[in-house]
Formats: sequence, structure tokens, C-alpha cells
Amino acid sequence: MAKACPDAVLDLILTEIATGSVVYVCSGEPANHAGIAAVALADIAVTPGDGGGDWAIANDTSGRKLTLAQQADVDIDTSGTATHIAIDDGTDLLFVTTCTSQALVDTGTVTIPAFKINIPDPS
Repeated sequence: MAKACPDAVLDLILTEIATGSVVYVCSGEPANHAGIAAVALADIAVTPGDGGGDWAIANDTSGRKLTLAQQADVDIDTSGTATHIAIDDGTDLLFVTTCTSQALVDTGTVTIPAFKINIPDPS
């Protein structure tokens, strides 16, 4: 029995994540929007929406992907060890992922490399 899901359906979740307007570098995994403040080390405002410059939805080798463009020279607000990246729209926590553990020192900067969020085709 074949399995299928149209790209437009897979894109719904990616489109929602792409409403993110702030990307945070965090010292731990925030549980929700309110929990970001306790773990945020650095943050940068991004342009929400697919194709707006920071977010791009496209085909991937096995489904669909949302790519966040690299964010260079993000000001570090609090010293700590970065372990997570969180995406927020100002009201809701939309997505959290891990990152390479790195010690950050306030008054410095950090670069968030481009990364992608994949949704595979059904199999």
C-alpha cells in the first residue's frame, strides 16, 4: 500500500515555524515561551515568512525542508554554555533544536550557522 502526503500539507508546519521572528541561543531547552528568559544567552530578530530573506521552504532529498539563513555576529547578552537554539514568534515557542556546545562570553558575538528543519515524505 502506497503512502503519500502533498507538499502543501507538509509545508503547513514549516510555514508556522517560519513565522518565527526571534532566534535564541540558549543554555538549555526552554519548556515554553515564558521559559526562554531563563536560558537565553543571545538573540537576534529575523524576518518572518518563507522567502523573506531569513527563511526558505524547499524540496529536500526525502521530503520538505525549512532553512534558516546564517545569522552572523549575534550579540551575546549573558555568559554561559550554548546547547540549544530556540525559535519564537513573540508569543509562542515554535521550535527548539540542539547546537554544538560552545562557551559564550557576554559582550562577544556568536554566529548561528544556517540550518534546516526536515519533514520527510511518508514511507
